[in-house]
Amino acid sequence: MTTSSAPAQLPNNPSPLRGILKQSWPILISQWASIAFGVLDTAMTGHASPKDLAALALGIAVFITVFIGLMGVMHALIPIQAQSYGAKRYSEIGQAFSQGLWVSIILSVFGGLVLSFPDMWLSFSGPVDPSVRERLGGYLMALTFGLPAALMFRAIYAMANAVSRPKMIMMINLIAILVKAFLNWVLIFGNLGAPELGVVGAGIASTIVYWVSLGIGLWWIMRQPFYRQFDLKWRRPNLKGITEILKLGIPMGASYVVEVAAFTFMALFIAREGTTIIGGHQIMSNLAALCFMMPLAIGLSTASQVAQALGAKDDELAHRTGMTGLAVAFTGAMITALVLFFFRLEIVSVYTSDPAVATIALSLLVILPWFHVIDAMHCANVYLLRAHKIAMVPLVMQTLALSLIGLGGGWYLGFGPGQGFMEPVRQVILANAPPGAATMWLMAALGLFLSTLMLFGWYRYIVRLKPKRRQAQAQQARVKP
Repeated sequence: MTTSSAPAQLPNNPSPLRGILKQSWPILISQWASIAFGVLDTAMTGHASPKDLAALALGIAVFITVFIGLMGVMHALIPIQAQSYGAKRYSEIGQAFSQGLWVSIILSVFGGLVLSFPDMWLSFSGPVDPSVRERLGGYLMALTFGLPAALMFRAIYAMANAVSRPKMIMMINLIAILVKAFLNWVLIFGNLGAPELGVVGAGIASTIVYWVSLGIGLWWIMRQPFYRQFDLKWRRPNLKGITEILKLGIPMGASYVVEVAAFTFMALFIAREGTTIIGGHQIMSNLAALCFMMPLAIGLSTASQVAQALGAKDDELAHRTGMTGLAVAFTGAMITALVLFFFRLEIVSVYTSDPAVATIALSLLVILPWFHVIDAMHCANVYLLRAHKIAMVPLVMQTLALSLIGLGGGWYLGFGPGQGFMEPVRQVILANAPPGAATMWLMAALGLFLSTLMLFGWYRYIVRLKPKRRQAQAQQARVKP
């Protein structure tokens, strides 16, 4: 254990740029692989029946909302373990891992209860066909049994990223896609003598894949010599360890939910403008989500390496790594924005052949390059603060900016009493776009921008404050007898 106040030598200490890029691309592929689950379910269930597809659409919305919040809690393990790794306190990594498993079980019980009451969710949707409701209940029940495995796998995911070894996760996720596609074919359509289960079969397939992925992950970390130094084993629950994870993880999970809910409610508000407009908005939302995977990968990679430097008490390297991560995220976002701008016709043509929907999508797509750049910098700044184990302040800032200004302001100016107030601005930026949808996107971009400024300002404050805290701690250590 490192007890000196001098900086510890970082394990495998690469240059910040090389380290970020090396860790980012496997994370990016893993994220794309995760998206493929939803694509597979939608494409294959759509061939089962319209009712199965409707139940799937509702089920995915419910499960993703619950799972992303719980997943965010589990991601608190990344900065916790990364700082221990940088400080060479390797036994702490194993202890945090075992307590993370207990946290995943606790969260699974909570998440399972929430998923077990589909009528609670359907109350927001109005009347629903009874057969769709029955299918939805079966789908969510199937996923409930897979939730413990999915969250325990997140403990493995967090540790692999904390120690800058994400390739294992990438390989497991790629294998999971193949297993998922095969099980969907068997269970949705009733092949190889299995019953034809439709959307419920998709849920069962996902649950099986979650447990298979967990099994492979556990087998891998127990087999590899590198992970033996962390003394990974099942330990008894420890209140202090669980509290540390939840103290950081609950605001992180809530932050994830705030971001997801902003897009969910935006879609609900825009839906009142008609089917064609919601179709164009859906293309925008899907593109924004796909583009977001790159800054997310860069943010996760940067955060783990910043946390490692902080654990080694190398504040200068931590700051330099953080600034490098911001530069990489900005560069990647600008490249993506140029692709979105110059190839928008070709991109929209991939999504739809309906001229009306395409026209709406193209009218909204004008703002997406700018929105993506802001979104990328917002993501990078959030993860910088998380690397410093700061989560409550970002949650407050995001809630104010994204929920009140972005979502609330978008509704007020687009559909509420302030309708029409934004028309001069909309006519300049999104002249051909539907007024309500355009206003919602403009205010969402403004909310993100304000949140980004506040997050970066708080990061600068932390960077100036941390050396003073280090000096104070060193002075206290010297005066102790």
